[in-house]
Amino acid sequence: MRTEKDKLGRLELQDNAYYGIHSLRSYNNFIKSSEHTNPYLLKAYLQVKKAAAETNYKCGILFKEKFDVIDEAIDNLLDEVEEEIQLGESLIYEKFIVDPYQGGAGTSLNMNVNEVIANTALELMNKAKGDYNSIHPIDDVNMSQSTNDTYPTALKVASIYLIRELAEAYAQLQHQLQKKEEDFKGILKLGRTQFQDAVPISLGQEFGAYAQAFSRDRWRLYNAEERLRSVNMGGTAIGNSISAPKDYILNVNSILKKITKLPIAKAEDLIDATQNFDVFVEVHGIIKAGAVSIIKMCNDLRFLSSGPHGGIGEITLPPMQTGSSIMPGKVNPVILENSIQIAELVKGHDSIISNLAASGNLELNAFGPMIAHLFLKSLQLLKFTVDNLANKCIEGINADHERCKEHLINSSALAASLINSLGYDAVQEIVRFSEEQKMPFIKALIKSNLIEENELRNIFSREIGFELD
Repeated sequence: MRTEKDKLGRLELQDNAYYGIHSLRSYNNFIKSSEHTNPYLLKAYLQVKKAAAETNYKCGILFKEKFDVIDEAIDNLLDEVEEEIQLGESLIYEKFIVDPYQGGAGTSLNMNVNEVIANTALELMNKAKGDYNSIHPIDDVNMSQSTNDTYPTALKVASIYLIRELAEAYAQLQHQLQKKEEDFKGILKLGRTQFQDAVPISLGQEFGAYAQAFSRDRWRLYNAEERLRSVNMGGTAIGNSISAPKDYILNVNSILKKITKLPIAKAEDLIDATQNFDVFVEVHGIIKAGAVSIIKMCNDLRFLSSGPHGGIGEITLPPMQTGSSIMPGKVNPVILENSIQIAELVKGHDSIISNLAASGNLELNAFGPMIAHLFLKSLQLLKFTVDNLANKCIEGINADHERCKEHLINSSALAASLINSLGYDAVQEIVRFSEEQKMPFIKALIKSNLIEENELRNIFSREIGFELD
């Protein structure tokens, strides 16, 4: 065991622990939610520390021997975090132990990152972990920084990474929907408004409308990235850059831009960018808009596939799993149900993020950790959901052409195309007659002798592309 001390006293840690006393106090203080800090936030935070170390070195305040080993330690940790992102198989959370649900405006995570970098560097130097006389978590790793500028900056970098991934997922979903638009363009069916029969529409047009909605969501995200590019790195505690050299303030953001390969820029007003989190409210509203599109489409598809024999049944979904322990053969729309629930969770996150952003006081918002965790969680959950929808649902949807035709012929939806030829009142009378006699509208129309069958065929073909058998 090794002993570390801080203002509050001493704690014993395992000799091989990469974290230190500040991380352990956080671990002991807060709930054990079983959730972890988002790996994209860890990646971004390490990149922030890498940029700070390089800037401090170039400013001449971090000596080369320390910079070299800190830089190497960060690169090693970035490799581990990338393994977690790609495979989910790293042991990174044995090092980054603080719970995402924490008090302290993010200081717990910042100190955890500082301590892990310092102890990784000490290991590279063949020195004992905790030998902070050689590499110090605060004096060396946290030099020229504060939680209050590194945390929001890392959050914005992580958000851009995930926004780009979500936008790409929307592009794939849009592509799958456009394929269905093409596949189903010749299938005329009953339109529905307020769950009642409406004028005809093609199944392809319905899927084309879904594709357009997600196209908008994709471009909203593309434009939202611009809101996140302005960061407060260099502002230190409250945005007035106390304890940061002028050269550091002028250069750290350009070095972070080089490291992340993202268009990062220094905020015009570092004090504003430190205390105000409204940008996350704005961008999460755009994320929520995508969740709303998901819920709308998924409910439509559940309705259109309902039955399949006792409901609408105009489309069939790919069967994914057995749906009942008592009803043999039952298959439920589980991908759609899962997607709706995730999207509703994202909508809930939006309310919490808005409330917490409003609850910041004066020069700092103390609730950044919850804002960060839910913001990134929304992005990641939606990315997985959109991928699932595209690959496990939309791609495998088939149309029941005969069912679509049956519903169309048996309804009065074709009546609207006859108004110009027969007049509204005359057509309405035929609709009334067909409903009273429980007779398909087309049969009632032919029986009325108001229009010859050949002329009727021509009208349907010309007006709505429907070929009457």
